[in-house]
Amino acid sequence: MIEFFRGDLDVKAFWKVLIYMVLFSVFHFGYELTGWNFLRIFCGTDESVFEHLKMGFWAYFFVSVIEFAVAKKRENFWPSRLFSTILVPWFIAIVWYMVPAIFGKLESLALELIWAFAVVIISGLFGIAAERQLEAVRVSRSFNTILAILFIVSVVFFVRFSLTKPWIDLFVDPSTL
Repeated sequence: MIEFFRGDLDVKAFWKVLIYMVLFSVFHFGYELTGWNFLRIFCGTDESVFEHLKMGFWAYFFVSVIEFAVAKKRENFWPSRLFSTILVPWFIAIVWYMVPAIFGKLESLALELIWAFAVVIISGLFGIAAERQLEAVRVSRSFNTILAILFIVSVVFFVRFSLTKPWIDLFVDPSTL
């Protein structure tokens, strides 16, 4: 995997993944530790897949906002970051489910936690690789429009279903099964 990212593993990527992991962790425990209702939009409230996708979405978006504040290069910044922000939750889902697909249920909590951190790191690296490729090309107005629509739809999805969850298996807390 290191060979795959050879051109993308640098100090900036390291810091971005580290800050992404910290924000993801803050969003994982923020609501539980504070009980502040407004944090339900950003923070996990249970262990459902949806809550983890939401935490990844917001963590990656906010790390991109931080990056924008310190970035010197601004060309194609937001199209590439919105693209990655939209994709990161789905990277999380796809990568997370590879262990159950190959090995079945992890019986060890320690192994599950190690895998969870690895998934956050991998999803961050995938996001960085995707955004760096998109930064290198000029994107069309129609692609920017699609990104804006998908970002807004994602925000509505994550906010709306943070406040009231429908009964769909994606939203079920596995501890209740």
